[in-house]
Amino acid sequence: MIQSRTLKQLSTGTFSLKRGAGTVTATVLLCFGMLGPLSAQPASPASAPAPGQRLTLCYERADIKPWRRTDDTGLNFDLLRMAARRAQIDVEFVNLPWKRCLLQLQTNEVQGVFAASFQPDRLALGAYPGGETPDASKRLHVDRYVLVRRKGEAVSWDGSQITQLQGSIGAQLGYSVVQALRAMKLSVDDGSQTAPELLKKLQAGRIGAAALGGSDALALLGPDSPLSAQFEVLPQPLTEKPYFLLLSHQLLKSDARLALRFWGSIGEARQSPAYQALEREAHAKLQ
Repeated sequence: MIQSRTLKQLSTGTFSLKRGAGTVTATVLLCFGMLGPLSAQPASPASAPAPGQRLTLCYERADIKPWRRTDDTGLNFDLLRMAARRAQIDVEFVNLPWKRCLLQLQTNEVQGVFAASFQPDRLALGAYPGGETPDASKRLHVDRYVLVRRKGEAVSWDGSQITQLQGSIGAQLGYSVVQALRAMKLSVDDGSQTAPELLKKLQAGRIGAAALGGSDALALLGPDSPLSAQFEVLPQPLTEKPYFLLLSHQLLKSDARLALRFWGSIGEARQSPAYQALEREAHAKLQ
């Protein structure tokens, strides 16, 4: 049985972010659980499950359509449930702020975190399918980051460099795009927890532009959104990359076969006609 628990609750691309003649490459792998309700007491580490047992998977407490919502619905959940059935395991979902998810993975309080793009420093927190060279065939999905500006502003991105930026560029706390922007020697404000919070900061003029996830941009700034009159999304993506299920080192050590079976089942389920139909339908609703 696939169990789910809630606390309260675009897509192929070029996997690089360019600056001038150089290229900052985003190595690709994952392409977008934890404990029960928050309490004052620290949670005990979760024991590593054997086949047939339950994996607790943590995801960010935010709605990122079409991939996931805080009521445990969306394409990521559809795919993970399909994969769990194929791998004959149970999965349980919990949501937290993103950095809390990563911390609980590192301390073995959850067995997995999704959806995570590849960053070398995350190898200390958990394991990607394929390790240091992640296997993109086992990704959950591919998504992009885009540059958003207030209408009438001059800041621009030509695929190589960001110019005429007044002030800092905003990004969400703990997101991989922060490192890429800082590698371009830009001032980055990464104090926002959510995409709507980031847009409010841009609206107030506290930042000069925002690096927003492509799915968030589509959902929040689509043609029917009242915000579309205030902001515009530049056409050239900042970067585009796959997103994965990151599994704990404890799980890999105690039951590597289970981990490999689950990752493999994700790749198989993602290519299945049933999942492909769900993905087409979900993307059509966002247009």
